[in-house]
Amino acid sequence: MILLTNEEIEQLPDLYSTENAEDQMCQIKFFTPDSSWSWFVTEISHSDKVTCFGYVVGQESELGYFNLDELSNVKGPLGLNIERDKSFTPTLLSEVKRGNQ
Repeated sequence: MILLTNEEIEQLPDLYSTENAEDQMCQIKFFTPDSSWSWFVTEISHSDKVTCFGYVVGQESELGYFNLDELSNVKGPLGLNIERDKSFTPTLLSEVKRGNQ
C-alpha cells in the first residue's frame, strides 16, 4: 500500500530542514482505525522517500523517526491497515500535543 505519492513527498519539508523551528508544523496524519495510534509527519527524507520525522502517539507520545515502508505493512489489532487522515489539515505541533487536531 502506498501511503504518499512522490509528488506529495516532494511537497513536504526535507528531513532536518525544520529542526530549528520554534514550533514545527505537522503536515500529514496517519492512524490505525482499530486502535489509538497516530503518526504526524513534520519532515521526510527526499533522498530515500521513506524516512519520516514527526510526533507519534501510541502507548507513549514522543518525537521520533518512522518509516513509511514499515507503516504500510503494519496492521492494527483487528487486521486493518494504517490510513492517511484525509481530513487532517497542517497543524502546529504544539496544538497536536494539546490534542487539537
